Amino acid sequence: MKIGIVGLGYVGLPLSLQFARSGVTVLGLDIDRIKVESLNGGRSYIKHISAEAIAEAVKAGKFSAATDFSRIKEVEAVIICVPTPLNKNREPDISFIIETGKSIAPHLAKGTLVVLESTTYPGTTDEDLRAVLEAGSKLKAGTDFHLAFSPEREDPGNVQSKVEIIPKVIGGYTPACLERAKALYGRAIKTLVPVSSCRAAEATKLLENIFRSVNIALVNELKLVYGAMDIDVWEVIQAAKTKPFGFMAFYPGPGLGGHCIPIDPFYLTWKAREFGQNTRFIELAGEINTAMPAHVINRAAEALNAMKKPMNGSRVLILGLAYKPNVDDDRESPSYVLLDLLKARGAEVAYHDPYVPVIHVTREHPHWAGTRSVSWNRETLQNFDVVIIATSHQMVNYQELADWASCIVDTRNAMAGVKTKTRQVWKA
Repeated sequence: MKIGIVGLGYVGLPLSLQFARSGVTVLGLDIDRIKVESLNGGRSYIKHISAEAIAEAVKAGKFSAATDFSRIKEVEAVIICVPTPLNKNREPDISFIIETGKSIAPHLAKGTLVVLESTTYPGTTDEDLRAVLEAGSKLKAGTDFHLAFSPEREDPGNVQSKVEIIPKVIGGYTPACLERAKALYGRAIKTLVPVSSCRAAEATKLLENIFRSVNIALVNELKLVYGAMDIDVWEVIQAAKTKPFGFMAFYPGPGLGGHCIPIDPFYLTWKAREFGQNTRFIELAGEINTAMPAHVINRAAEALNAMKKPMNGSRVLILGLAYKPNVDDDRESPSYVLLDLLKARGAEVAYHDPYVPVIHVTREHPHWAGTRSVSWNRETLQNFDVVIIATSHQMVNYQELADWASCIVDTRNAMAGVKTKTRQVWKA
């Protein structure tokens, strides 16, 4: 069997490798020529995906990459794993899905299966994508070709998160489409979770991310409330999680990052308006979470004031640019917001991240492109007035940070258990 996977990023690449390991021949398609050349050369551009795994799949003839979408005619199934960001008005931008559909439609053969994995609002697969595919191919979904939605469940940097063992939710446009999609994913993934429709599968993914967004907002709000009472929210969470039922631990931070939680809930908010529905929990959670970077900056200003220093002109280091620990994924990272807010207040800013040595062009913050991570040594860190821990990478030596930095604002409880000086660490 030969399949095509469109979009070779944090979702498409590990999925490609899992299918390749399972004996399926994979043609990876991407518009980025540099990515394609790297993959065909057995090189990785994602930190937690080894070059050895890619090289092994290429050498075995089970994986190759290309930019030529006409090669869709070679495959039996196409899986679409492209970005679904928000536009400047915070509305869903499904243009990557639509453009992909337009690119593959002229090359679809009868009987081909098309699966969308990109997170989106209910109705995208059976309305928007279906219309584009049918118009461009002159074929009819459910009759001439199969159509399905199966949400990605990637957790970058989590060694326990393996594509093969994460249950796969699948919804088909028709019962026959569902059976075809189950047959495809059954080759590479152990547990399949069929649902009644594409829309049910799309809604499932949104529920998963809304659940996380709302609960993170809750602990972020409690962080402020308990902080005013001089209670450490981290201690409270650690105590609460000892309850063996009815509680799941979520943790506060400097804001939301990654491609899922800051974005996906608002896909449902937008779609719900079409049905005259309001999503108050989602919108309130969004307000709380997006306010966290400003809270962190205010705490940094308090820490500087305690040293009789103004924010304007102070040198501030952001520790951690990736949105989560131990990965090089900086999509939607709150660290970018922190950098912008600090700069707007007149601070001299820099960052250190062992996983992100240089900032590449991003959709939201292109003005930081080319900025490099500063060196990690005593002389460098002593030169900053305050260090803000935004991401708690395990490979960072926090005892060295305590020994070298005069003031630390900790948004991740990274300094817990580290020997520090009195009033050196400010929790935020």
